[in-house]
Amino acid sequence: MDGWHKISSSLSNINFAQAGSKLSKGFNSSVQATKERLGQVAPDEITELPQEYKDLEARVDALRAAHLTLLKITKVYEHESYDYPTHVQESIHELSSSLTYNISAFAANNLKGTNLPVPASPAPPPPTQHKTLPHALLRAAATASNAVQATAPGPDDALAKALALYAAAYETVALARLDQDAAVQLNFLHPWQTTLNTSIAVAIKARHAVRLSRLELDAAKQTLKNANPAKQEHARLEVENAEDDLVQKTEVAITLMKTVLENPEPIKNLNELAKAQLLYFSTAAEALSTIQGEIDELSVAAEGQYRKSRDH
Repeated sequence: MDGWHKISSSLSNINFAQAGSKLSKGFNSSVQATKERLGQVAPDEITELPQEYKDLEARVDALRAAHLTLLKITKVYEHESYDYPTHVQESIHELSSSLTYNISAFAANNLKGTNLPVPASPAPPPPTQHKTLPHALLRAAATASNAVQATAPGPDDALAKALALYAAAYETVALARLDQDAAVQLNFLHPWQTTLNTSIAVAIKARHAVRLSRLELDAAKQTLKNANPAKQEHARLEVENAEDDLVQKTEVAITLMKTVLENPEPIKNLNELAKAQLLYFSTAAEALSTIQGEIDELSVAAEGQYRKSRDH
C-alpha cells in the first residue's frame, strides 16, 4: 500500500496539461523544421531574426572553426613522439623487454616455496627513453662518436670530436623540446580547449535554443492561420507567448555571443604558443651556433689535410 501511495503522490505532482503542451510544441516544431527543409514553407512565413544576431552567429562560427582548425594540428604536442623517426620499432622492442621482465619476475615470486626450480630474478628493463627527434639525434651522434673514436688511430679523431660536439648541442635542444611541449600543453592547449568546450559551446547551445524558439513561433503562427474561430483566441495567445520567448532567447544568445567574441583569452593563448616555440627555437639556434664554429674549424682542417695528402 505504501508503494501505491507513493506512486499516487508522484502522479498527482505531474502537470499533465503542461507536459502535453510541451509535447505538442515539440511535435509542431519538428513538423515546421521538416517543412522548411523540404521547401514547403514560403520565405515570408519564416520569422526573420535580427541582422545583429545573424552577424554574430557568423562570427562565432568562424571563431569555432579557427579553434578546431588550430587544435587539430597542435594536439600533436600532447604526444612527444610526433617527430620521432623509429617510434614503432623501438616501442615493440621496449614492450617485448618489459613483457619478458614481468613474466620472469612473476615466476620468480610465485615459485618460491615450491618444489619447482625458481628462476633467477631478472634484470629490470632499461629505462624508457624520450622519443623525440632531438633525443634521437643526440643518441645517434653520441653512439657514432664513440664508435668512430674506438677504432681511431689517435685520441683526437676529428669526426669523433665533431659528432661529440653535435651530441652535446642536441642534449640542450632535447631538453628545450620537452620544455616547449609542456608549456604548449599547459598554456595553450588546455585553455584553448576550455574556451571551445565552455564559452563557445554555451553560445552554440543558446543559438540552438533560439532556433527551436523560432520554429515554435512559426508553428504557432501556422496553427493560428488554420485555427477555427473557437480556437483562434487560444492560438493567438500561443503566438504572443512564442514571440516573447523568441525575443528573450535571442537577447540571451546575442549577449553570450558578444561575450565569446570579446574574450581576449584566445589571443593570449596564441601568444603563449608562439612564446613557447620561440624559446625552443632560440635555444636550439644558440646551442647549435655555439658548436657550429668548432665543427667548421674541424671541417676546414680536415679538408686541408686531405688536400695536402693528395698533393704528395
